[in-house]
Amino acid sequence: MTLWRIRATVDDRPGYLSVLTASLALRGVNILTVQVQPTERGAVDDFLVDAPDALDEAELIAAVERGRGRDCWVTRSEARGLADQPTRVLGLANRLVRDPDGTGEALRTLLAADVVSWRPAQVGVERGITGASMLLADPAGGSFALRRAAPDFTPAEYARAQALVELAATVARRAAEQVTVVLPDGAEVAVRPANAHDLSGVVELHEACAPRSRQRRYLGGAALPQPARLRRLLEPSRGLTLIATSTGSDGTAESVVAMANLLGEGDEAEVALLVRDDWQRRGLGSALLRRLVRHADRSGYAALVLHVQASNDPMLRTLRRLDRPSVVERDGALLTVAVPLAVPAAAERTGTVLTPRA
Repeated sequence: MTLWRIRATVDDRPGYLSVLTASLALRGVNILTVQVQPTERGAVDDFLVDAPDALDEAELIAAVERGRGRDCWVTRSEARGLADQPTRVLGLANRLVRDPDGTGEALRTLLAADVVSWRPAQVGVERGITGASMLLADPAGGSFALRRAAPDFTPAEYARAQALVELAATVARRAAEQVTVVLPDGAEVAVRPANAHDLSGVVELHEACAPRSRQRRYLGGAALPQPARLRRLLEPSRGLTLIATSTGSDGTAESVVAMANLLGEGDEAEVALLVRDDWQRRGLGSALLRRLVRHADRSGYAALVLHVQASNDPMLRTLRRLDRPSVVERDGALLTVAVPLAVPAAAERTGTVLTPRA
């Protein structure tokens, strides 16, 4: 038996696919996988089949045409073709997460494309598919151009390819957003936006913090937050979460040593920090807070809001180092600090101004 890949278009009407499969079955062809891709011209059926060795390409095309198929394309396949399409796409996505520069090769593998090139952005050029040519938008600017001899591309293939390109662009952007921060004592930490894959590291961060540190961060208690809550903090619907990571001097694995959250609500954003105990009083909290302030400024928030225990002197010192007027309202042992951003006049609201200290 020989593996073949067959692609054909049939009318998108009830029973037409069964007529085609019956015609193949009469020739002893075993269908291993099938994908149906709707198009304006009908349903494009993509088969991986196991056919008798005696059947050649012409006989397979004839069997398809007897089954009411048209625009038939047939080629020999390999055992790797047995992997279903979702599995192949996920495998390619995993490769791009590790190496976003491999976008072109991933597209070649996904689409069996003969030509892949990157072009700068051109005015008036529409992305999409035209026969066996495809033009994909690169979120970083420009386009990926693909071409193959046959068969024609389908809308489903275009959607998969565009999703891979956007994934690669997202990974590359996240890598570019990572910076190395040098603290006053000379220690270096990597700071970057958080994502869902950081959950285990953030759990370890919370476990390494003393109960008092966790209580100062969450106010309601010193217990470890549930993983579901930490996931929401890592990827907020509005705002930004930063994590700081450090590698041991002996080359030990990277560990999360701090997390900074900016959660947007209306025209204000709430800020909170958690720094591992052995990294406190080293300027890390100040560095993270300054980055969140810059992000909030660019995003157009009117003010930052922080809820701080009145006894939390380290956090209050960190706020003073921002060198920005702040409005403080006290409710028992809890302080609510508002740092105006876009509207400096907000500092004139009723309250106490938290002025910088020398």
